Amino acid sequence: MQLHIRHETCYVYEENVSYSIQSLKLTPRAERGQRVLSWRITLPGERLEQIDPYGNVTHVVTMETPHKEMRIVVEGIADIAPDDAGNRTMPPLDGELSHLAFLAPTALTRASGRVREITERCLGRHPATRATLLDLVTGVRQAVEYEPGITDVSHSAAEVLELGFGVCQDQAHVFVACCRAAGIPARYVSGYFYTGETGEVASHAWVDAWIGGDEGWLSLDVTHGEAAGAAHCRLAVGRDYLDAAPVRGVRRGGGREQLSVAVKLAALGTATTAQNGSHQQQ
Repeated sequence: MQLHIRHETCYVYEENVSYSIQSLKLTPRAERGQRVLSWRITLPGERLEQIDPYGNVTHVVTMETPHKEMRIVVEGIADIAPDDAGNRTMPPLDGELSHLAFLAPTALTRASGRVREITERCLGRHPATRATLLDLVTGVRQAVEYEPGITDVSHSAAEVLELGFGVCQDQAHVFVACCRAAGIPARYVSGYFYTGETGEVASHAWVDAWIGGDEGWLSLDVTHGEAAGAAHCRLAVGRDYLDAAPVRGVRRGGGREQLSVAVKLAALGTATTAQNGSHQQQ
């Protein structure tokens, strides 16, 4: 499937910002099953492009002149082709960070008693296979009901399990925490999910779990209860959200801000505006 993607992020500030720096992971990864046919990023300020330790294309953008708005637009085409079974499996690339780096817990994926309980029930002592990992997907979806507006990016897997509600990034964090508790390397994935005409959110989060051998990583969409496939465009991977967030930054001044995001995906001549919202922050 070829996806045409346009993603616009706009910050509007109440007062002048004297300095801002943003880290952007908004370029699809070049890896097995995914090719970037064209890609363009439009933004103000000075930029530095680099590859981070996880293999993600990262742009560091700085603005050192007073400004009350920052608009970031990325647009291009990605070709996505799962394997014959419809799965996304990815053997390690030359020079890629060892899968063992994704065994260590982070503040967002630390194991709690509830994490260990789900791990034991769904994985036990079984090896990591597609079947056992899909069992874990089911267990996480039963433990964390999808419900927007209850959590934010600071909630850990343990906190989400206590609440029993969350969104895609929360379900991904719980899955990753369970895998690591079982000794299975797992990583967080950020990207886009093509929804067709369903109207669901296009910016999405899912997971990779290490199944070893020639297959390497198996990509799984916890929220939708399935293996990731041709509808999933991968932007970045990391230990958790903080490593793979599409946009992160800090600023000096500005007061309150209003953030608006619009994502538009199109495939086979059908376009969907799948995320369009705004909110204010202090």
